[in-house]
Amino acid sequence: MIRKEITPLDRSLARVCESCPVCRHASDSQKGLAYTFVKVVEVNICPFCRAYEKVHGRKAHETRD
Repeated sequence: MIRKEITPLDRSLARVCESCPVCRHASDSQKGLAYTFVKVVEVNICPFCRAYEKVHGRKAHETRD
């Protein structure tokens, strides 16, 4: 598997996703409207969610450590 290089911009964008109240709620609850919304939006629309996945290797709606 070819892994793309993680840039400082990717890390900055991922930090925005980490502090996003919608993404945090979706990750914590694992159900509901916020969870569904983040699952749909993160792939095609949100650059912060895409950067989060690139930096951390998991989706924004998945459980965080």
